[in-house]
Amino acid sequence: MSEIAKIPFLNLQPAYRSAQAEIDAALLRVAGSGWFLLGQELQQFEVAYARFCQTQHCAGVANGLDALTLSLRALGVGPGDEVIVPSNTYVATWLAVSQCGARPVPVEPDPQTYNLDPARVEAAITPRTKVLLPVHLYGLPAEMDALVALARRHGLKVLDDCAQAHAAEYRGRRVGSLADISAWSFYPGKNLGAMGDGGGVTTADAALDAQLRVLRNYGSRIKYHNEVKGINSRLDEIQAAVLAAKLPHLQAATDERRRLAAQLRDGLSGLPLQLPVEPEGLRSAWHLFVVQHEARDRLAAALEAQGVGSLIHYPVPPHLQPAYAELGYGPGDFPIAEAIHARVLSLPLWPGMSEAQVERLIQVVRASV
Repeated sequence: MSEIAKIPFLNLQPAYRSAQAEIDAALLRVAGSGWFLLGQELQQFEVAYARFCQTQHCAGVANGLDALTLSLRALGVGPGDEVIVPSNTYVATWLAVSQCGARPVPVEPDPQTYNLDPARVEAAITPRTKVLLPVHLYGLPAEMDALVALARRHGLKVLDDCAQAHAAEYRGRRVGSLADISAWSFYPGKNLGAMGDGGGVTTADAALDAQLRVLRNYGSRIKYHNEVKGINSRLDEIQAAVLAAKLPHLQAATDERRRLAAQLRDGLSGLPLQLPVEPEGLRSAWHLFVVQHEARDRLAAALEAQGVGSLIHYPVPPHLQPAYAELGYGPGDFPIAEAIHARVLSLPLWPGMSEAQVERLIQVVRASV
């Protein structure tokens, strides 16, 4: 099967090639520096990424889960607290809450945008609620104005999970500047991906940023003096340098994702598929191009037979995972999430896809539904 005929779900090589000179130079610079943690490369990336997100501060951490967990801890979340989370998301969003000793309280999404539905959130708020934790799922910004206004009315904080939303925009503002604090993943497959695990936290609040930096470094501001029970979660110099080298290319890559998404939405219109939406005023980062089909597994198998990759994000909702059996949820408790998880399929969309690959993807999907 030719390279055009075979379409992988994701190919990271074009992203590397687009910034190869800068990335290679960054790797050599760090290797020769003799400094590998909490150094100049990290500081420079933190400044640059905060500026990109149109906010004041960024603190690099080891991965996206730590970014969420440490953000919650910086907000004071602990045992006995509740955090409102989407019922449909990757389990990491829930795990961060659990790692703080708090309880995740799931709320159903808008079935069209897949994002936390503000109209359903208020009924889930209790005296124990401390934080709202929306996720910009698949790269589309959540309805942040409504969620932040709701949080303010109830004296709550907002942490948004931005792991899939690099360069997404909400009513003229960049994601990463919309909440009290924002958590990022730089996992290799993300729109801004490192060459290993990586994460970050952005905020306009200097006190939250300072607390985050203490928590990520053993609870220490001064070496061997530990103020709180922190952890070891540091974005290393190699990953920071790679991310800094790729950051100037992120907007162009996002623009390409948007062009490809428009082409796919146009080419797949009229089919028995639920296509992704982009409401007015919202600009998705198009981390994933997710469709729904009543026979999702059959469609995935048909695509695979034609050499077209796809993935399911995600096959099992968090409330039905064995890890959360203690919460006592069962099938039917969150029907919107369960229907989404049973029907969604992510199609290939990555910067560097050729026109021939996009056209063949459209043809194969049209022939397979």
